[in-house]
Amino acid sequence: MAYSRWCWFPLYFAASIALGVIAISSAVRSSSSKNSPQEATPIPHDLSINASNALRRSGFIVMADLLHHSPSFFKPPQNSTIFAIKDSAIKNTSHPLWFLKTLLLYHTTTTSKPHSFDDLLHVPLGTCLPTLLRNKNVSLTKLDRATNTLEINHVPISNPNIFLADKLAIHGVLAPFYPLHPQDLLQRGFDSVIPSPTCRSNGDAVNGVEWSKVVRSLSAKGYASFSLALHSVLDGIKKEYKGLGSVTVFAPPDLALLGYPSSFLDRAVRLHILPRRFSYQELTSMPVRTLLKTLVPDDSLEVDGVLDFVPGMVVSGVEIVAPDMLASQNFVVHGISRAFKMAEVTL
Repeated sequence: MAYSRWCWFPLYFAASIALGVIAISSAVRSSSSKNSPQEATPIPHDLSINASNALRRSGFIVMADLLHHSPSFFKPPQNSTIFAIKDSAIKNTSHPLWFLKTLLLYHTTTTSKPHSFDDLLHVPLGTCLPTLLRNKNVSLTKLDRATNTLEINHVPISNPNIFLADKLAIHGVLAPFYPLHPQDLLQRGFDSVIPSPTCRSNGDAVNGVEWSKVVRSLSAKGYASFSLALHSVLDGIKKEYKGLGSVTVFAPPDLALLGYPSSFLDRAVRLHILPRRFSYQELTSMPVRTLLKTLVPDDSLEVDGVLDFVPGMVVSGVEIVAPDMLASQNFVVHGISRAFKMAEVTL
């Protein structure tokens, strides 16, 4: 009898996976109708072909193929703006179609008209744009008209105006707006996997990071040197990142840099801050070698994962020893075993 029960286990397991796929697929199918009344009127077929050709000419082959997939499984509504992900950022093109469609829905916004790059540059910082993925928005997190720099969910727009038409606009972005993985979506669903950004509401200022609370709490938790270092460079961070809505802080127990030049100290502190909130659970769910953007523009951290010889997770060779040590809606602080190594800098 025990043997017969084990014989049924593969069937139960397969059935549970199938039910998960059906649940996610059903949610994806229903997401558009809950977001936009215009989805019932998709863009014309010839417009889709022209957009796909423009993507292909710009080197966005994966997104071009998805937009022109046969049989069609994604028909963006009229007045859509699509943010196409670079091929290099979609490492696995063998993902199931329901997952690729989820990516497309999350990277497509629809409003009263498609947004050219110039239109986006005149949208207030911190404004959230509704996507076709049910109840999920993306936020304009960095905007500099002087340099034509624009970031959505802290991801730069690298190829503006790949395609512009009356009913459709496409821009290229360097990476997905949030790292998504099929297994996470199957197990938890996108409602719990994808965080909601802090949005500007009715012209009010964006809710910023509670920096004073972070500094005070770090000192109280025994991270006095990093608290002092953060406090000493905080004015520069606030000035440069006015629209910063959430952060992840990696706090080392000792940061003996207070006697160094201010530029060196500023870079060291920024290396320990991510411009997005990642809980410990979210970090552990990321694939090994995932790059984490920091407040240092040309320096990222890398996920090493959960290793057999240490009890905690490792990022860029440093163990997280106090996960989720401090947390609020806008920030989370993880205690780490030592400071991250900096690239060589001439003092």
